[in-house]
Amino acid sequence: MTSVDNIVGDLAPLPTDGMSDPAIATDTQEYIHRYRNVHQQWGELLQTNLDRLDRGSFDLGWMDLEGSNWGTKVKPSSRGLTYTDMNRSKAYGTIPEVTEYRNFAPRGSMRDRYADQLPVIDEYDVLAKMHVWSDNLETLYEEAKVRQWNSTTDIPWHELKPASKDLEIATCQLSTFLTEVEFVAGDFPSRWIYRIAPDFFEAKNFLVSQMMDEARHMEVFRKRAIAGGGGLLHPSPAFEWALKAILESPTHSQGTFLLNVLGEGLVLSIFRAGEFLSKTHVDKEIFRLCMQDEARHVSYGTLELKAYLEAAPDQQAALTDMHAFADLGEQIILTALTDPYILEPLAVLMGDGIKHIDDGMEGVTFLWATIVEEYLQRCDRAGFDRREKCTIPLEYPWAA
Repeated sequence: MTSVDNIVGDLAPLPTDGMSDPAIATDTQEYIHRYRNVHQQWGELLQTNLDRLDRGSFDLGWMDLEGSNWGTKVKPSSRGLTYTDMNRSKAYGTIPEVTEYRNFAPRGSMRDRYADQLPVIDEYDVLAKMHVWSDNLETLYEEAKVRQWNSTTDIPWHELKPASKDLEIATCQLSTFLTEVEFVAGDFPSRWIYRIAPDFFEAKNFLVSQMMDEARHMEVFRKRAIAGGGGLLHPSPAFEWALKAILESPTHSQGTFLLNVLGEGLVLSIFRAGEFLSKTHVDKEIFRLCMQDEARHVSYGTLELKAYLEAAPDQQAALTDMHAFADLGEQIILTALTDPYILEPLAVLMGDGIKHIDDGMEGVTFLWATIVEEYLQRCDRAGFDRREKCTIPLEYPWAA
């Protein structure tokens, strides 16, 4: 049997000047120093546990039910046991406006008893419900799980027959753009998920489902560009600046507005147009399946903005701040929206060929108006009136 003394003998803090071994990476040395010299509580817990094992005694503290929610039952609905069903219970469904817990202990557990022993996770700095919540969050998460699809097997790739060279070039260019876009649509949630306190696990779960959706969209448009023999074409510098602005948004609420309300809303309109315009069954299926995913993201962004504005301690200040952010954000998205590498392929598809690109621009003009109006409608629904402030022209600035 291993001696306890041998196990814990190396737990003593290391002298600071002892952490300078050139064979060990600096980051590794700093990590070791933190856990040996600063975060010593884990070592104390280890010592206690080893002493107990050495005595051959049991603790059984985990069987103490005082202060627990033992006996609280939740009933499944017709759809099964959803988060909505679980959250009808006050014991498990009370979601704080601001959480004080910055550790991994799940909401509803007996964590108060262990408050002095649990670590503080500095990275959990999104502690207010108003920055992540939406009233439809639980429903959207359930839908996201049910409506997952597989771009490898659910798209009839064997049926793909490009209509003509110019239409295939336009499709490949649009697919390249959409592949580019979907990267940041997955990267943005990933930037925030690890910062959101676990008390708001429903939001974390939904954002994970969004990341899965976006990964699948990136995958399917990359496959579409390559499968027809055309391949990936030109990136969009204008849209890349918009993507950078989304990724670097200073708060989750602001970034969600820029990504989900404005950017994803634009893409949702393109998906709708793509399904209508597609010349092949393959393309129609791609846009149809992507569209149902994108609608969830846009819906979340809209009601997250609404919840944020309604819950802000100083609502007028929050409105002023968000309007200032939107003034710039709309202009950055406008930079992308006017990019010929996006609009001209759409015009070729709408005109059914390069010879009729002028006719296709009429369709682009209609699509532009639709994009802007649907964006303003989402803002209206969120209680964020941009109709008199919107910096994106209501009509496409095209000299017919």
